[in-house]
Amino acid sequence: MESIEAELERARDLDPAELADAIEAIGFECTRCGGCCTGYAPDEAGGAPAGEGIGERSDGEDRDTPNDGEIGREPHTATVFPDEVRAVADAAEDAFGEAYDWRDVARPMPFGLSEDGGEPSGETFEWALATDDCGDCTFYEETDGRGACAVHDSRPLICRTYPFSVASAGDLHDDGAGLGTTEPMGGVVERQGPVRAHECEGLGRDISREDAEELAAALKQRAVRELEEAIGVRDSYEPTDVDGVVVHDSEGQKRPDGSRVDEGETGL
Repeated sequence: MESIEAELERARDLDPAELADAIEAIGFECTRCGGCCTGYAPDEAGGAPAGEGIGERSDGEDRDTPNDGEIGREPHTATVFPDEVRAVADAAEDAFGEAYDWRDVARPMPFGLSEDGGEPSGETFEWALATDDCGDCTFYEETDGRGACAVHDSRPLICRTYPFSVASAGDLHDDGAGLGTTEPMGGVVERQGPVRAHECEGLGRDISREDAEELAAALKQRAVRELEEAIGVRDSYEPTDVDGVVVHDSEGQKRPDGSRVDEGETGL
């Protein structure tokens, strides 16, 4: 299996022109449908099973309370790096004229966490963009059926590069495996060289060379950043013995509000 360091070097060696060629061959234009910014129903890619997640209820209870047998929605999940959390918070403050803290922007990735008595606990290794009560990205806006991002110019790399990802080394070569970029929601529907395209109604549309090159540059940057973050998490990881939720990122161990776990609380 290829090491993370070797995969990082491969990502750094990616040819942006080759990525742009692949994106141009696949074709893409954002239709502003909001599909990549909102929660999912069970019959959609990435949907939650019936009775789980967030959804409309027939018994008058809150939307975020599961209801056995009812259609549920899985909240939108998009990974975000620590520095991106701060950049989005600054952009949101500029856009809305009020201060945004860490919790307004990001939440612990739910994978690896458990709930005991309704309170989540455990350790996880990523941050996800915050969601509203409907499971949609908190920065998603919609006017007359057309979606928009309130922090568009500062949106995270995973949002900038949707619906594309870079294949792992294992996908490209028979003699190794690697991490590649994390895959966004939706299955792979097309492959061109190192680029994978995921379910999106904007695929197959004409894209200018300039836009393809801009997307390719962001896709390479994301591939590198994800692997750098993985190495940072690995190198800074310390087991914890504290109550509640702990998120391990490349900057260390943090609480859900983004504050560092006190040194006296870390370690076993």
